[in-house]
Amino acid sequence: MLKKLSRALALLILPFIASLLIRLIYLTNKKKYHVPESIGDEPTIFACWHGELLMLPYIYLYYRKKPHAKVLISPHFDGKLISKTIKYFGLDTIAGSSNRNAARVLIQAMKSLKAGFDIGITPDGPKGPRHEVADGIIIMAQKTKTKVVLVKMVPTKFWQLNSWDKFIIPKPFGVLNYYATLPIEIESMELEKARTLIKEELEKHEV
Repeated sequence: MLKKLSRALALLILPFIASLLIRLIYLTNKKKYHVPESIGDEPTIFACWHGELLMLPYIYLYYRKKPHAKVLISPHFDGKLISKTIKYFGLDTIAGSSNRNAARVLIQAMKSLKAGFDIGITPDGPKGPRHEVADGIIIMAQKTKTKVVLVKMVPTKFWQLNSWDKFIIPKPFGVLNYYATLPIEIESMELEKARTLIKEELEKHEV
């Protein structure tokens, strides 16, 4: 009972605090965008590594002045915290993972793409292995004929957690370097070729 109450309070308070901290980090850093000027208006799959997702709402908002996206998030407690946090940036979520209810989540994501939503996904989430691309993003892109934009943020000053994903938290008063690819079409690629391409692009500009 006490655990449920503490978690309920955490879900009520922590996402708001986290959203303020993300905004504070963004405002107290210089920003450099090493990105294409445009990626088009059609529904797109945006992907980044799990450990680099903290500041990524801003690169999405760089391209979409009116957010219209759903992000695939773990259904566990930490995923719920992330889900509520990104709502402060206008982003919706689909709860699920590559390990549980994978087919249902993929179907929901594909329906959302066809309905005009962008999709956000971490190819190595929610539990890893770190920097290994799971099949979900490739299947989703190929089944819906949707292009993929690979994004990342590389800070000049940061803390790195001792978690499975080596989660990165930028420090204030540095530089946030944002990177994005042009939309990549993987519809006709073999699974392993697409996996290698995504991994190689996401591993560029490592911290």
